Amino acid sequence: MSILVLGANGGVGKQIVSKLKEDNKEVAAAYRKNDQVDKAVGEGYDARNIDVERHKIDELADKFKDFDQVVFSVGSGGSTGDDKTIIVDLDGAVKAIEASKKAGVKHFVMVSTYDSNREAFDSVPELKPYTIAKHYADEHLRNSGLFHTIVHPGALENGPGTGNVDIAEHFDGGGSVPREDVASVIVDVLENEKFQGGEFQVISGSEPISDALENYYKNHQ
Repeated sequence: MSILVLGANGGVGKQIVSKLKEDNKEVAAAYRKNDQVDKAVGEGYDARNIDVERHKIDELADKFKDFDQVVFSVGSGGSTGDDKTIIVDLDGAVKAIEASKKAGVKHFVMVSTYDSNREAFDSVPELKPYTIAKHYADEHLRNSGLFHTIVHPGALENGPGTGNVDIAEHFDGGGSVPREDVASVIVDVLENEKFQGGEFQVISGSEPISDALENYYKNHQ
């Protein structure tokens, strides 16, 4: 199935694209800036200029129409203001969801925050605007009628992946996880229909990634 990764310049998105390409999957990487596109093309990637902030829903739908699956791994970044959080992490996600519906996308993968429930709004005060944005973006996706998977990673780390994670609908406490392992989880979701649908949290743990997904979905059919 053809896959479009939005936010391919990010820490998770970049690794999703790389791993899919290594697996010889039909994948396109989406970037906001032309110089990012040019660099990716030079490295042998199918790269597209797609900006969920700048492009309208119909424009996005036209860019999505050749893809079966869309991954939303876009983020405004920690150095931007609350306005960008609303514009990119919330409205950008809603636009991508609506565009995917218009384009006939079969499966939408949302890379969310660890806990986007309302109860989490005040748990980390400095992240409150981001958590609120992800809450409403996730709610829009759940109610959209679009077939989807929502992945809630723990605190993201830059170190190498271990290949071992724990996956649950909701953990009682927190946890962290390397970006590489999050990317590997999402690649498994994209490549295996039996791991698609619903949502889950993922943190570093004791099970190989495919086993953790297998066990989770076995208990959540």
